[in-house]
Amino acid sequence: MIVVAGEALIDLVPQSGGDALAPLLPARGGGPYNTAVALGRLGAEVSFCSRVSTDAFGTSLVARLGEEGVRTELVQRGPEPTTLALAALDATGSASYTFYVNGSADRLFVLPPQLPDAVEALAVGTCSLVLEPGASAYEALMRREAGRGVFVLLDPNIRAGLIEDPAAYRERFWRWLPSVSLLKLSEEDAQWLGADVRGWLAAGPGAVVLTRGGDGLSVYTRGGGEWSVAGEKAEVIDTIGAGDTVNAALLHALGERKLLGAGALDGVSGQEWREILRFAARAAAVTCSRAGAEPPCVGELEEGVTAGE
Repeated sequence: MIVVAGEALIDLVPQSGGDALAPLLPARGGGPYNTAVALGRLGAEVSFCSRVSTDAFGTSLVARLGEEGVRTELVQRGPEPTTLALAALDATGSASYTFYVNGSADRLFVLPPQLPDAVEALAVGTCSLVLEPGASAYEALMRREAGRGVFVLLDPNIRAGLIEDPAAYRERFWRWLPSVSLLKLSEEDAQWLGADVRGWLAAGPGAVVLTRGGDGLSVYTRGGGEWSVAGEKAEVIDTIGAGDTVNAALLHALGERKLLGAGALDGVSGQEWREILRFAARAAAVTCSRAGAEPPCVGELEEGVTAGE
């Protein structure tokens, strides 16, 4: 089983491109939430771990998890409001966000008991590792589960507007790396953090996957390997949820190959990595071809789901 830990929120998406006064459509989202939904659609056994409001938005968020086959026994509930993220889309469909987070439920996440022994992987990242007091609880969860051999995927998914002290955040990021099995981040995230791929690998992860938007994905491994694949062609509606879909596709493809384990990435061949990256690129392209974070179901992806295909 894969556990995804982090925030669930409501995206407010303008319905007329760059018009700031256009009607806003509420959509269920949040990086970790989108990753959990994408894993559910791909057929993975997945559970979401977060604190979600009992308000109408929170109730809708939890209901969708059930509809998508995502388990919710690790979801904490509270009366605080749901976080809101106001999205702005540029001419290419790329999204930026303004967050309304004061006193919201996901910030009050507390460390749960040890995850079930059936958990193979834990995915963490985005706002949940920034906003206290919940950030410290998510960090403790990551360290504890990594310490008992759980595979950890970290997607920083930098939201610079929420980071009050960039230098302190970068220091924390380096302290997370010994607990990380796979670091996935965008090219923009890498530049913001200092673009030190080889240094990051030396600090802990078995591999770093770098997404380059329409230009595709690259992977760098602790053993010195570097492989890239081109992006899949798509008519881009927006990029909301594309990186989250990549997270899910990577975890699903690795899980199908029995590569969610301590040191498992050290033996992955270049051919296997290309297959995994192509699968992730196809999944992200489908998400970009749809409005909002709407990842594909496994049947929509023609090949590369399991080893040997």
